[in-house]
Amino acid sequence: MDRLRSVDGTRTREQSHRHLDELSHRMIKCFIKLTMCAVLIVTGSVAFCENSVASDIRKTPLVRAIERAKTSVVNIHSEKTARSEDSLFGSGKNRKVNGMGTGIVVDPRGYIVTNHHVVDGVDSLRVTMLDGSTYNARVISSNQSEDLAIIKIDPNKKLTVMPPGTSSDLMLGETVIAVGNAFGYEHTVTSGIISSLSRDVEVNEKQSYKNLIQTDASINPGNSGGPLLNLDGEVVGINVAIRAGAQRIGFAIPIDDARKIIADLISTEFLDHTYHGILANDIKQGDKQMLVLGEPAKDSPAEKSGLKKDDIVMKAGSVNVVDRVDLERAFMGHKPGDTIDLLIRREEKTQTVQITLADSGSVVRTTPVSAPIVRAQNNEISNDPTLEKTWEVLGIRISKVPETQKHLLNPRYEGGMLIEEVRPQSPAAMNGMRRGDILVGLHIWETVNLSNVSYVLSNSKLPSFNPLKFYILRKNETLYGHLPLNLTSSP
Repeated sequence: MDRLRSVDGTRTREQSHRHLDELSHRMIKCFIKLTMCAVLIVTGSVAFCENSVASDIRKTPLVRAIERAKTSVVNIHSEKTARSEDSLFGSGKNRKVNGMGTGIVVDPRGYIVTNHHVVDGVDSLRVTMLDGSTYNARVISSNQSEDLAIIKIDPNKKLTVMPPGTSSDLMLGETVIAVGNAFGYEHTVTSGIISSLSRDVEVNEKQSYKNLIQTDASINPGNSGGPLLNLDGEVVGINVAIRAGAQRIGFAIPIDDARKIIADLISTEFLDHTYHGILANDIKQGDKQMLVLGEPAKDSPAEKSGLKKDDIVMKAGSVNVVDRVDLERAFMGHKPGDTIDLLIRREEKTQTVQITLADSGSVVRTTPVSAPIVRAQNNEISNDPTLEKTWEVLGIRISKVPETQKHLLNPRYEGGMLIEEVRPQSPAAMNGMRRGDILVGLHIWETVNLSNVSYVLSNSKLPSFNPLKFYILRKNETLYGHLPLNLTSSP
C-alpha cells in the first residue's frame, strides 16, 4: 500500500521523504550562498551581491565628488613653434613642441578656464572631453601675471559647468582631489589633503604667485589648469604649480581669487563690447555667498535701471548669480540695446529690475581690473612704419617715456608709451585720449615699447579686435575705452 498513490492524489511516504530531502538540500545551498555574500561584503568584494549593495559600500564621498565634477574637466593638447639653436654653427631652426594641460568648463557655451602658461604662444589647441569628443580651441583672453586664461570651443551640445565652491573656509588637513591630464594620461585622479594656505611661491624671475593653496595631492605636468575639488565635488582651487625636486608638494590658485580674474576675462565689455556699469563685490564666507552691488557708475545702464548700492543680485536672465562670473556669463552674447531681467534683493524684499546694455565704444573711465595682461612679442622692427601706422589707424603719435617723466609710470606695469599728439576727429580723439597720457595696453597686450605696439597693429587678427580696447595712465589712474577702427583706409 505504501508504494501506491492514494485515491485523492497525495504522495506516498517514500515520495514525501524524497521531496523533503530535496527541499532541505536547496535550503542548505541557499544558506551557503547567503553566508558567502556576507563574507564578501566584509572583505570588500561584492561581485556576487546585488548592485544596490555595491553602490552603498563603494560610493565613498570621494567617488561621488569625482562623479559630480568629471564631465566639466577637459584635457588640453597644444602645439607651438620653438626655435632651437645649433651650438656648433650658431644657426637655428624651428621645431614643433607639443604641450598639455587641463581646463575647467565655466560656461555651457564652451568657455573654459586654464592657466596662461598652458596656452602661451601656442599655434594650435585641441580639447578632449570625458566622452572622447574632441574640439579645436582658441584663446579668448589671458592674464599673464595671475596665470589664468580663457579658451573657447564650439561644442555641439551644452556643456556641464563645474560647480564652484569657496576657498574661504578651507581647513588644514581637509581632503581634496586633483583631476587633470597628468603626463598626458587624461582624467587622472589623485587625492590628498590641504597642507597649507596662503603660500607665496616664486617660480622664476618673471612669474610668482601669492596666496596659493598647498596640497599633497599628486600634481604633475599636465595637471596645470585643472580643478582642486573638495568632497562636495566643488572646485576650490585651480592647480598651477609643483615644487621641482620635491614630492607631494603642489599648489593651486584659490577659487575665490581665480573667479575675480575669470570675471574680468569673460567681461561682456571685452567679449561683446557692451557696457553695464555694475560695480559689485563677491561675498564668500562659507555658506554665505552672494554678489553685493556697489554704487553704480554714473550715467551707466546700471544707474538708469534703478540699481542701488547694497542690492544683492540673485539672478540675471536665466543664470543664478553667486558672483561676478555668473553676472558676466548672463550678459555674454548680448548686444547693445538688449534688455536683461535682474532679480535682486533690496532690504529683505525681492524685485525685478530691467537693465539695458549700452555700447562701450565711447566710454572712458577708471577701470577696476588688472589689464593689460599679456606681454606682446618683442619683435625688433623699424620704428618709422609703426609710428606712421599708429598715427593713421589710431590717431596718436607716441614715443618712449623720457627719464624726466618716469615718475608718471605705474609700477603695476613694466612701462608704457607717451602720447605726444592726438589727431583731431581720430578714433583716439573721439574716445578720450589726450596729449600726455601714457599708453600701457592695447587689446590684451601691454605696450611697453614700440615693438609691442607694432605687434598689435600688424596682427593678422586685428579686424577681430575691432573696436580695439586701450588702456592709458592719466594722473596715476588707469583708464580704458574702445577705438572703432577704419581698417580699410589704413595702410
